Amino acid sequence: MTTEHPLASSTAGETPAPDPADPGEQPATARRAGWAALRPLVLRLHFYAGVLIAPFLLVSAVTGLLYAGSFQAEKLVYAHELTVPVGTRELPLSRQVAEAREAHPQGRIAAVRPAPQPGATTRVLLSDVPGVPDDHQLSVFVDPYTGEVRGALETYGATGALPLRTWLDDLHRDLHLGENGRLYSELSASWLWVVAGGGLALWIGRKRTNRRLRALALPDRAATGRRRSMSWHGAVGTWVAAGLFFLSATGLTWSTYAGANIDEFRRSLGQATPTVSTEVAGEHAHHGASGGMAGMPGMPGTDGKQRGKPDGSAAAQVGVDEVLKAARAKGLSDPVEIVPPADQGTAYVVKQVQRSWPEKQDAVAVDPATGQVTDVSRFADYPVLAKLTRYGIDLHTGTLFGLANQAALAALALALIFLILWGYRMWWQRRPTRDRALAFGRPVPRGAWRQIPLPLLLPLVLVAGAVGWAVPLLGVSLAVFLAVDIVLGQVARRRRVPSSVK
Repeated sequence: MTTEHPLASSTAGETPAPDPADPGEQPATARRAGWAALRPLVLRLHFYAGVLIAPFLLVSAVTGLLYAGSFQAEKLVYAHELTVPVGTRELPLSRQVAEAREAHPQGRIAAVRPAPQPGATTRVLLSDVPGVPDDHQLSVFVDPYTGEVRGALETYGATGALPLRTWLDDLHRDLHLGENGRLYSELSASWLWVVAGGGLALWIGRKRTNRRLRALALPDRAATGRRRSMSWHGAVGTWVAAGLFFLSATGLTWSTYAGANIDEFRRSLGQATPTVSTEVAGEHAHHGASGGMAGMPGMPGTDGKQRGKPDGSAAAQVGVDEVLKAARAKGLSDPVEIVPPADQGTAYVVKQVQRSWPEKQDAVAVDPATGQVTDVSRFADYPVLAKLTRYGIDLHTGTLFGLANQAALAALALALIFLILWGYRMWWQRRPTRDRALAFGRPVPRGAWRQIPLPLLLPLVLVAGAVGWAVPLLGVSLAVFLAVDIVLGQVARRRRVPSSVK
């Protein structure tokens, strides 16, 4: 997407530019204005991104491509667990859950997802199951027409990712390295918009110089060598720039450090995602089900006792069928998830879990003693930023528009892989003519910031500082780049030769 790849600035065979790090080699030139002053700095920034960030972006693109295909693969691999022959009448939900508990009595019920459509299975989600990680659950799949248990699989996240998609999701998010591994994906997201924006600016600037604005999105097929590579690099980058900006912004939304800053910013504006209140008022608040219970009211637990008997005890609760009926009366259509009371004095939560268009994210709280709805949250009433965050995350993960969404993500990933590989090809093609077999492309000269007028430089520094604070991994890595640049400049000055990063 750039006119000149970040790893090189001069064409093959040209004499390297003087090193601005060495005052004895820097020619006296007047400060430039506007884009002419900024362009060398953008090229230098692209240089560092190409050397140190492009490999992370490449890994993100490859793993993202695999994840984009995991949704359809999941349907094929786990067809037995996910689908059943359509019957004439579904069993009561409490009966389905009872069958799941009989087959898998370990752990406790964390949630129940009734069959969302004809021919689909009901999921009973169990937590605290031996051998299942704390942040995962065991989903028991039940035929809603016969009560047959079709199998049990580990699942993860709000979308109920099964083992194949979970493994690829972890690979994309943290390379299976845990919290420390998430730094790689956040670093990629932090720099992607910088690389895409800088490359687009360089490409447009070159076309403006050459009076060829109409050629922005079309490669020059008559070109050869490095110019041909550059033409394809810039044209493809122009087509996908908006998508890369989107992936960067939405990726940062749920990252570790930048994501926390974004959440804090949303809360400060009153734009946090609302939730239903699960507090139950009245005398029965002290007789609610315990969060550590093995079963759910209205069904057998691991101790074999029937929940929901009218004996005046904590088990005297409405059943899960009544809870679902109350939610339906409030307009909550499939797919839904029923979450049991977390502890004494709290309510059931029934929430819609459709992440495809149109979004269904309404939720209600249901009193476990009376079956009455105590609170309602409507997606239509979400603050603007909360809605945009929801849309952005679901679009980024490929759920908002289903197969079309996943195909678009796969195309973006392939385009990013192409841009990175073609960028390195341009770097290779720009190596010096002498000793070509061993040489690397020349780096962009240092000292570009000295050419920027002070009235433009000061605001630029302030903006960079603010962005570095909001996106910490971008700020820290940029500071590291600057430190390395200074050290290399000092070494080059002492040796009295132009320095280069190989």
